[in-house]
Amino acid sequence: MNHPFLDLPPLTVEHFASIERRVAELLGTRQDVVITQGEALLPLEGCIRSAARPGSTALNIVTGPYGTTFGNWLRDSGAAVVDLAVPFDTAVSAPAVARALAERPEIDFVSLVHAEAATGNTNPVAEIGEVVRAHGALFMLDAVASVGAEPLLPDAWGVDLCVIGAQKAMGGPAGVSAVSVSERAWARFAQNPAAPRRSYLSLLDWKERWIDGGRKALLHAPAQLEMLALEACLDRIAVEGLTGVTARHAAASAATRAGAVALGVAPYVPLDAQAAPVATTLRVADASLVVARALAADPAAPLAAGGGALGREMIRVNHYGADAALPVVRACLTALAEALSADPSEALASAEAAWAAALH
Repeated sequence: MNHPFLDLPPLTVEHFASIERRVAELLGTRQDVVITQGEALLPLEGCIRSAARPGSTALNIVTGPYGTTFGNWLRDSGAAVVDLAVPFDTAVSAPAVARALAERPEIDFVSLVHAEAATGNTNPVAEIGEVVRAHGALFMLDAVASVGAEPLLPDAWGVDLCVIGAQKAMGGPAGVSAVSVSERAWARFAQNPAAPRRSYLSLLDWKERWIDGGRKALLHAPAQLEMLALEACLDRIAVEGLTGVTARHAAASAATRAGAVALGVAPYVPLDAQAAPVATTLRVADASLVVARALAADPAAPLAAGGGALGREMIRVNHYGADAALPVVRACLTALAEALSADPSEALASAEAAWAAALH
């Protein structure tokens, strides 16, 4: 018997290219876009290994766990690495980046995560991009958790490599991702003899065989279900409107933070302006135990304890994609109130008021 997920006609090059164009439209970019057939770590590693080489120096901005991963890849590629680390409950500032660049004029590559879903902070990319552009370094941005949740303007912000994934605010699967690549970045890749070639990590292969070839032949068979899911995400965003999607995520963040404060729980990221709209992190003693109790009360609530050592002090309330909704925020606050043996009524009222205020 036929199966809607299995008995599909092959994805044509024209269809693939049309999805690629729509990703570029979502990002508002005129740069080349490459859709990569895997989770966003694939293009992130591909970008770093294509740009970094012995003799290069990278400024690796660490505001969460992914910054550590980027630093490891940069070092493994032979680059000298300057880590600019800030506490995970805050954001990096543009002046701090400017100072780091001034101290090391040889820096030619900068890596940054826009929004940190794991720690709940977000960074001021527009201001940082301005100082990076003035310095002349290549700028790579991990926008996996920010795309669709908050403004993302890679061209206006001087981002040379902007990596996105479908699994957060876009509401799609983790198995497909994309990167916009500036002309400066392509030139840097082409000048690097160590850049991956004939490899799944190779962006230059896509440039030479797909883009420069007129988009007539794909490098390999595309992950068809993931591509169709990405297209469905783009369809859904188009129906709601990108401004509507970002407003809904901002409202979910405001409502969760207000409700948590009413419960007597402090946000892990204290400043509203530095809070990521995809996830709200909360500072709670014995966080893993509290989450276990909350999930016992409501197994469907998108709650998790922080990873590693953060599991002792941080709870993450995920409100991205379809979960950026007032009923989900209400369910999370109710489950947390149950875990803390607290009355949820004031928290729910505060959340609803914050949600309404954010959308009006």
